Amino acid sequence: MQTQVDNQTQTETKRVFKLDNVNVYYGPHLALRDVNMDIMEHEVTSFIGPSGCGKSTLLRCFNRLNDLITGARVEGNVTYHGANLYGEKVDPVVVRRKIGMVFQKPNPFPKSIYENIAFGVRVNGMKVNMDEVVEQSLRGAALWDEVKDKLKDSGLSLSGGQQQRLCIARAIAVQPEVILMDEPCSALDPISTLRIEELIKELKQKYTIVIVTHNMQQASRVADVTAFFNAEAVEKGRRVGYLVEYGPTEMIFNTPREQYTLDYVSGRFG
Repeated sequence: MQTQVDNQTQTETKRVFKLDNVNVYYGPHLALRDVNMDIMEHEVTSFIGPSGCGKSTLLRCFNRLNDLITGARVEGNVTYHGANLYGEKVDPVVVRRKIGMVFQKPNPFPKSIYENIAFGVRVNGMKVNMDEVVEQSLRGAALWDEVKDKLKDSGLSLSGGQQQRLCIARAIAVQPEVILMDEPCSALDPISTLRIEELIKELKQKYTIVIVTHNMQQASRVADVTAFFNAEAVEKGRRVGYLVEYGPTEMIFNTPREQYTLDYVSGRFG
C-alpha cells in the first residue's frame, strides 16, 4: 500500500500538465474534442498528426495564447501543477512567463542580439545582472560562441537557424519552466534542424518541452513521449481534431495500439 502511495505522489510531483476532457472552440465551432493526457516534467512530448487535427490549437492552450483569438474558448480542465490554468485569478501574462513559446518561423525582434535577450527580462521586471543573463541564455541555446563578438548586431542579420536559436535563448532568458515549440524546424535546412534537435535534447535537462512537428523522424529522434492526433469530417466540410493515442515514442512508432496510428506512422496517409 505504501509503495502505491509513494508511486502516486511521485507521479503527481512529476506531472506538469493534466488535461481532462478538454474541448477547444473557435466561435461556435468545435476544433478539438475530448483530450485527456498528462505532460510530465523534464520530458520532450511531441504532437504529430495530419494538418488540421488540432496540434497547434492544443499547444496554445498550455500558455493561453488562444485567449488572444476572438471567440476562442476552452472547456474541460487544464491544470498546471495541480492548479486550474484557466482559473479566474490566473494572470495569462504570468502564465506566459512560466510557459514560453518558440514559433514556426524565427521571429527575432528588430533589435540587437543583446536586446533580443534583454527585452523580455526588462519587461518582466527581473532584477538581474543583464550581461550574465544574456551570456547564459545564449550559451543555453548553443549560440554564444557564434555571436559573442557581435552582440550589437541586429538579430535579423543571423541565419535562419541562428535566428531560431536566438528565439530559444530569448524564451529561456525569463527563466520559464516549460518551452512550447510549434514546428520550430519547418523553415530550416537539414543542418540547422539537426542543431535544434541536439539543443532540444540538452534543454530537457532543465525544461519540460512540448513540440508540434510534421516530421515523424524528428519526433522519433527527440521525443520521449508522442501523441498522435487525427481529425474527422463533420457537417459543412469542417473537421474536428481528436487525440488517437499517446505513449512512449518507441511504442507509438513500433507497436501502437490503434490502427489509425499505425497507418499514419507507416506513411499510409497524412
